[in-house]
Amino acid sequence: MIKGLHHNAYRCRDSEETRRFYEDFLGLPFAHALSISETKTGRETNVLHTFFRLDDGSFLAFFEAPDRPFEFKDQHDFDLHIALEVAPDALDAMLAKGKAEGREVRGVSDHSFIRSIYFRDPNGYVIELTAKVPDTRRTWIHARTMHATFWRSGRRRSNRPGEKRRRPCHSASIQIRHRHPLHHRGTGGDDVVPALHMGEVRQVDGVPFVA
Repeated sequence: MIKGLHHNAYRCRDSEETRRFYEDFLGLPFAHALSISETKTGRETNVLHTFFRLDDGSFLAFFEAPDRPFEFKDQHDFDLHIALEVAPDALDAMLAKGKAEGREVRGVSDHSFIRSIYFRDPNGYVIELTAKVPDTRRTWIHARTMHATFWRSGRRRSNRPGEKRRRPCHSASIQIRHRHPLHHRGTGGDDVVPALHMGEVRQVDGVPFVA
């Protein structure tokens, strides 16, 4: 039923300032704009809705809505960031371009399976440009191991006020429907990972895989 992501939409301070960053600097074509004068509830408004096209046909979109309160601030990466994939050679080129223009830029960060640099757009959002690193299968296995270790160590804490830290979920089972060396063909032709129980160790091409 769902075919993919059409667009993500965010608030912006100024549509033209936002366009200069996303089109002129990042190179995303300005694709469309909507002027909204009345909401679906009948309230009069004055909003500009702009769209910037990505190569896969999806869009980043923005609302300039002066009559609606919104707290614009420098977002932390962990709270909100937008990651856009680029070719590996484009990463270094954009890093140099950002520095040459005096923009706020961080990186290059090596995440093993991707390399990333970070900018901040005019609205305070962190924009990550990321390039895939070839042959990341073993890194994927290592990431699953780290995730399980994080749970077993009890370091995961709830963000809900007044809620106590959750106990490690030692008996949890994991099932993922993505192609992976542990997959087998399930009923109906689906690719299914056999249920992995917390603490179980398996070998994949000689690499320990810890659930």
